[in-house]
Amino acid sequence: MLDSVHGPTSYTSGACAYRRKAVIGDCTLYLADCERILPTLEHMSAVVTDPPYGIGASAGVGKYGLMKWGGHADLKWDDAAPSPEVLDTILRAADYHIIWGVNYLPLPPARCVLVWDKGACFRNRYFAEAELAWTSLDRPVKIFTRDPLARKDYHRGRDHPTQKPVQLLDWCLSLLPAGCDTILDPFMGSGTTGVACVKAGKRFVGIERELRYFEAACRRIGEARQRPSLLDVGRV
Repeated sequence: MLDSVHGPTSYTSGACAYRRKAVIGDCTLYLADCERILPTLEHMSAVVTDPPYGIGASAGVGKYGLMKWGGHADLKWDDAAPSPEVLDTILRAADYHIIWGVNYLPLPPARCVLVWDKGACFRNRYFAEAELAWTSLDRPVKIFTRDPLARKDYHRGRDHPTQKPVQLLDWCLSLLPAGCDTILDPFMGSGTTGVACVKAGKRFVGIERELRYFEAACRRIGEARQRPSLLDVGRV
């Protein structure tokens, strides 16, 4: 459930950096282009995000041609990866960073790369067997194994074609240093990072430029707030 939604329904005279703003508990969601709104936001503890890779996922090309995502209603959110300038703005927005898609992005060398091993069901198929995230964390490489086919993650409904399992984002948050209590996702999509933040009791700021995904994120984060977390069990 939304606590509040406000803001203009469209940009007006370049005076406002967002089209809509939703406040859901400790989560603040912006319908906006991250390049435009990031300079107006406070400095965050950490960025955890999965940006566009520029591989045509919105148009149903490449591997996504098998999945028929987008089709004639292509929103073109995956036409290009973020520019070096946008990535630099994102890196300056927070103290720590976890950015998925490192094999598609112009990012500096990193000590800690995260690996999502997708398990046996993805072996020797057309789809990637693993995904990689760049981080600014000072720790060794870490591997998370979860097979989304075996776990039926893809059979429970997805609001976004590249939506990742919440458990993967739970794991990402668990790797951040203590005190990282405000998380930014400048490419929020359907809000999975926000759902993980609700579960972990962290503040969340999400940015998404496509209305359909912004609304999905609002719904999913609102639903997550209605579910008791493990931290609340036994407190009654």
